[in-house]
Amino acid sequence: MCGRYTLVNSREALEKAFGAAFPEGNESYNVAPSQKVLAVASSTEQTKAGWLQWGLIPSWADDKKIGHKMINARAESVDTKPAFRHLLERRRCLVIADGFYEWDREGGTKQPYRITVDNEEPFAFAGLWDRWEGKEETITSCTIITTEANDLMQNIHHRMPVILDEEARKTWLDPHETDKQVLKSLLQPFDASRMAIYPVSTEVNSPKHNHAALIERKG
Repeated sequence: MCGRYTLVNSREALEKAFGAAFPEGNESYNVAPSQKVLAVASSTEQTKAGWLQWGLIPSWADDKKIGHKMINARAESVDTKPAFRHLLERRRCLVIADGFYEWDREGGTKQPYRITVDNEEPFAFAGLWDRWEGKEETITSCTIITTEANDLMQNIHHRMPVILDEEARKTWLDPHETDKQVLKSLLQPFDASRMAIYPVSTEVNSPKHNHAALIERKG
């Protein structure tokens, strides 16, 4: 799964990597569900970056609290689950990050690790978004898609977030691409040789902690 991640690259680095204008104030060492997350979506006019709430609230939901249960969507069933299948065709996004956390729970302990890509360059999770309208508010929210773990991740967890390379990102954001099989074919484990992993402080276990020391190597 994916339940916590980082985004500490500069706005200039993000704009260079994704070819879109980014808002200020994106830095976070401990992004958590229910928070606003930086994402990129595409339309026929332009590619846009903006804020989405992490935890998908389907447009048809009676209660917005369902979002707490939908921070992730499984790649294997994203085209069949009622909350996701229509979004796969028309409401895809990139959730922007430069690292994510996972916990090794063996031996009765919970040791957190930070996982990065290409020497801590910014990257993109495959995501889906939707807009929910309540009586007094409108919430635009998202979920991060997960898949089977690659060789690097298997030692600590059997799932990992889908990370899209540059070519896959273009297809994922293409508003004219609606073939579900083509889109599902992108949802594969990322190349383990391009990733690195290292232990970090258990302070990251609480979303109340958000400071630079969280991403320092422990030990």
